[in-house]
Amino acid sequence: MSTLDQPAIDAILRGIHAFGLAFPGVHFKSPWPGHMDLAVNDKTFAYLSLEGQPLGVGVKLPYSAGAALLLPYAKPMAYGLGRSGWVSFSFSADHPPDVGLIEAWVEESYRAQAPKKLVKQLDAARGGA
Repeated sequence: MSTLDQPAIDAILRGIHAFGLAFPGVHFKSPWPGHMDLAVNDKTFAYLSLEGQPLGVGVKLPYSAGAALLLPYAKPMAYGLGRSGWVSFSFSADHPPDVGLIEAWVEESYRAQAPKKLVKQLDAARGGA
């Protein structure tokens, strides 16, 4: 079992922010206290906790929600968002974050929410079509 202290959790959160902000058209959005979310064209694609709080992530997973929901730290997002493929992850000492997996989920959510033009820009920047 791995235990992360708050500075390590905050560093992971900053890394997730940097990862998401590198996508075309992404900006911060904070619709209510306790969140510093990532959005594209004002559509949130990653709900993220604030530094100083336990790490929480909410993303839209149109392809991998079923598998993600098998994880013990995952649940359908509240307010009916779970019906549309949104999944909430709450990490803890018992369930430490896998940063690579979180980044994959953030990217899947971005691709689900971003206009096709911006997804094509992302693919082109990575050398894909």
